[in-house]
Amino acid sequence: MKTQFYVTMTDKFMSGWGMAQGKTNKLIIECQNINQAMQIERAARERGEMRYINIRTTKPYYGSHIVESWKTWDELGEIWKGALA
Repeated sequence: MKTQFYVTMTDKFMSGWGMAQGKTNKLIIECQNINQAMQIERAARERGEMRYINIRTTKPYYGSHIVESWKTWDELGEIWKGALA
């Protein structure tokens, strides 16, 4: 069985307004391997609006107080992928 990796982070810019009004917006990026996940983690740490960045192997679920924004590695641009693009 192939392990999926999930990089989770709180997006401070998108939290608190729009569909996330009164809530926290979590960006969750599904990666196919640890190298992709580590690259996403590095890129997220360089972005000032991202907080609480984690790599996990279990699928995250946060409940009704969180707006979950899901992306996959393939959906992301080069700003996230860096040298692995």
